[in-house]
Amino acid sequence: MKSHELLYLSTADVEKVGLPMKSIVKAVEDVFREKGEGRTEMPPKPGIHPVKDSFIHAMPAYVASMRAAGMKWVSGFPANQKRGLPYISGLLILNDPKTGLPLCVMDCSWVTAKRTGAATAVAAKYLARRDSKTLGVLGCGVQGRTNVEALKVVFPRLEEVRAFDIDAGVLEGYAKHVEAVHGVRVKQASTPRQAVVGSDLIVTAGPILKHPNPVIEASWFGEGAFACPLDFDSYWKSSAMRASDKFCTDDRGQLDYYKTVGYFGGIPKVHADLGEIVTGRRKARETPEERIMSMNLGVAIEDMATSIRIFELAKRKSVGRWLPL
Repeated sequence: MKSHELLYLSTADVEKVGLPMKSIVKAVEDVFREKGEGRTEMPPKPGIHPVKDSFIHAMPAYVASMRAAGMKWVSGFPANQKRGLPYISGLLILNDPKTGLPLCVMDCSWVTAKRTGAATAVAAKYLARRDSKTLGVLGCGVQGRTNVEALKVVFPRLEEVRAFDIDAGVLEGYAKHVEAVHGVRVKQASTPRQAVVGSDLIVTAGPILKHPNPVIEASWFGEGAFACPLDFDSYWKSSAMRASDKFCTDDRGQLDYYKTVGYFGGIPKVHADLGEIVTGRRKARETPEERIMSMNLGVAIEDMATSIRIFELAKRKSVGRWLPL
């Protein structure tokens, strides 16, 4: 038997590789095109829930054209923030599609943060108005930041972020970061309504709650707006979601699965998933007046598309540590 090694990439290693957001957005768009063409394998993610409103999910996927196969084992524990620990943590494993042997194990927090923002940007590229200049953000944690970063790739003329967070200190730090890093003016909203009403793009990024108390009303979802909830239906009332002229998702199978375990009781009929939108099999935005929502659940093909590029780049840059299997 031949000896085998795998590459281990810590959080710092993954960051050191330096895969730019522009490349991640392209990778995510490419992988949704593969999905739309029926060239990916991705079962609905199973999970366990040790603590209320927490999750640990197994997310396997295979993308033949990218030679990417593997699984992300990711957790989300909202109470971790009070302990000084990250909400999202976990590991991602890449396997050799020919032999099944593990090729790489990497921290998944950076990947999750970046590819989620990239998926929002891909959805907005097809479903938002091209002249969108204002972004409403509810929840100013990691996703609040990476979504601005990704949306700036697709909407370089983004002028203003209207941000709300229940923690005033987090909101202030977020405003300073976005203005300094992205050169976008941030208006600190004192209520969720102030952040949402009148925004061209809307991203909600709070914790995912099994029994939420949503606040966004249908009347807040303005004509021509595009919305992307990253926290399921935690912020959006059913009536607000049903105000969509087109209701989309990143994966129908995942959405159907979550409905069986108690989420999404009042959502409208799905118009399309992002694979169908990117390939043109279903209509994207057709008029400036349409209200469009993309319920992005976060899917494993995004992780595979991003992590395989990190792996290849890490090898070229000699980043990480080789370990015996």
